[in-house]
Amino acid sequence: MDFESRMNDADALMWSIEKDPLLRSTITSLVVIDGETSEQQIREGFERASRVVPRLRQRVRSNPLSLAPPRWEIDPNFDLHYHLRFLVAHGESGIEEILRLGETVAMGAFDRARPLWEASIVYFGEGQMALILKIHHAITDGVGAVKLMLEIFDLSPEPAEREMPEEPKVRVLNQVERFTDAWRHEADRQMESARENFDAAGSAASAAVRDPVTSARELGRLGGSVVRMLRPAGDPMSRLMRGRSLSVKLHLITQPLEDIRAAGRAGGGTINDAFVTGIILGIRKYHTAMGSTLTTLRMGMPINVRTEETQDISGNEFIPARFEIDASADDPVVTLERTRARLAEIVDEPANALVKPLSGVLNKLPSTFTTGMFGSMMKGLDFQASNVPGSPIPLYLDGKLVTATAAFGPLGGAAVNTTLLSYLDTLYIGVNADPKAVAEPELFTECLREGFADLIEATS
Repeated sequence: MDFESRMNDADALMWSIEKDPLLRSTITSLVVIDGETSEQQIREGFERASRVVPRLRQRVRSNPLSLAPPRWEIDPNFDLHYHLRFLVAHGESGIEEILRLGETVAMGAFDRARPLWEASIVYFGEGQMALILKIHHAITDGVGAVKLMLEIFDLSPEPAEREMPEEPKVRVLNQVERFTDAWRHEADRQMESARENFDAAGSAASAAVRDPVTSARELGRLGGSVVRMLRPAGDPMSRLMRGRSLSVKLHLITQPLEDIRAAGRAGGGTINDAFVTGIILGIRKYHTAMGSTLTTLRMGMPINVRTEETQDISGNEFIPARFEIDASADDPVVTLERTRARLAEIVDEPANALVKPLSGVLNKLPSTFTTGMFGSMMKGLDFQASNVPGSPIPLYLDGKLVTATAAFGPLGGAAVNTTLLSYLDTLYIGVNADPKAVAEPELFTECLREGFADLIEATS
C-alpha cells in the first residue's frame, strides 16, 4: 500500500466533520451542450473516465479506532448505472429550470458506501443537453474537477479516438491487512514528519543564532497567524444573513472576462481581486435594499497551492483561508483597492504553511470535537468565494459544442458560496445561497450583477 491509497489529513478532516450536515463538502457543476448525444455515448465516456481516474470507482473506508486517515479502495460493487441518471425536462425548459433541478441534486447526501459522485444528464429545449455533476470535495478541488472534465470532453469537434483502459483491480483488505496498512502508513508518516521537523528546527536554530531579534519577531507573527486561523468565528458579521439550513438556491451570473480583467488591472490587481470586489459590492447593495447596514464581512477563500509536482486530478491542493474584509465603502474603486490589499495580506499569512501539519494534529482528536470546532469557525462565514480557471478553448462532447460551464461550491456553514469558473471569453459565477440566510435570492443575484456593473463602469 502507498500514501496515495489514503486521504491526506485535510481531506480526512473535510470527510469527518460532515457529522454536522451543515458542513457537507459537495461541488455541483453544470455543463450546457448545444446538441444531443446518445446515452450509450455518455456511458462510454464516463466508463472510460472511471478507469483513467480510479478515484471515481473508489469508496472511502475508515475505522474510528485507527489513527490513520481513511483509505480509498476500489468499490467491489461499483455500478455505473447508479451514478448516471438520464432526465428529460418538458416544456420550454431553460437554464433556470436546469438550475432548479441542480438544487435538488445538490441538496442530496452521498451514499457513503459508494464512490462519491453522481451525474445527471438532462435533455431540454430545442435539442440541448445539460450535465449536472455532483462530486464530493474530498475527491478533488475545483482545479482537479476541471482536469476531470477534460477526460470526458474533447478539444475538437472531431471526437478523439480513445482506447478503453482495463478496469482497476479490486482488492478489499481484511481486518488484519487494514491494521497492518494503517500501522505502516502512520510509521512512515511519523518518520517523514520527524525528518522535516529536524530540518526545520535546524534552520530555525541557525536563524536564531544569526539574528535573534528577527527570529523572535517572526515567531510571534507566526503564533498570531495560527490564532487567527483557528479562532472561533462567532456570529456572522452580517446582521441580515444569519440563518442556516440544509437547503440551497442556485443562480448563475455571467460577466465578460476582459471587462473583469480590465477592472482588476485598473486597481493594480487581478481578476480575482475584481471578482471578490464585485461580490462585496453586490452584498452591500442587497443589505441596503433590505434596509440593513453593513461595514464588514467574514469570508472564506481557498488559496490554490498546486505545483508542477502536484498536478494529479485526485485530492485537494488548497489552503482554506478565513478572514474579515472591509465592505463599508460605496465607491467601487475604494472597495477594489482595499480588497486587493486585504487579499494580498491573506496569501502571505505565515500560518498557511502549517495547514497540513495542523490538519494532522486535529485528525487525532475525537471527530465530535473537531466537528464542533469547525462548526464554530465556519458557520460564522458570511460568504465564500472561489476562483477556478477553466478552459480557454472550446470543449465538445461527441462533436457537440459546450456553450456554458458553471460550478456551485459547498456552503460549508456559510450563507453564500460564489464560485467563478472561466470558459472561453466569459466568466460564469455560480451563486449557491442558503435560502434561510438569503430571504430574497432573486434580489440578491440582481444586486450582485449591479455590483459588477458598478465596478466595470467605475474602472473603465
